[in-house]
Amino acid sequence: MLKISDTPSGATFTVRLRPRAKKNAVTGELGDALKISLTAPPVEGRANDACIEFLADLLKLPRSSITIAAGQTSRNKVIRISGVSAAEVAARLRGKL
Repeated sequence: MLKISDTPSGATFTVRLRPRAKKNAVTGELGDALKISLTAPPVEGRANDACIEFLADLLKLPRSSITIAAGQTSRNKVIRISGVSAAEVAARLRGKL
């Protein structure tokens, strides 16, 4: 079950990335993390940039409201979304899982 937490500035949740995949897609859940496959390679921050862009398109939010709070060099990342509640993020993700 994906765990989305409220913070004073918005919402946070965990993702597990799979870089160099065939296509960009949400591939399910792994524990309390959202599994995302990305075509970008994990070099020079390309997978991080692709993750932010993919989530911005998926949640219909501006890129500037999505940041990687932890896990810059790891497959496991904590995503922070500013200006949106955890309930709203969950509602936007509900149809995508």
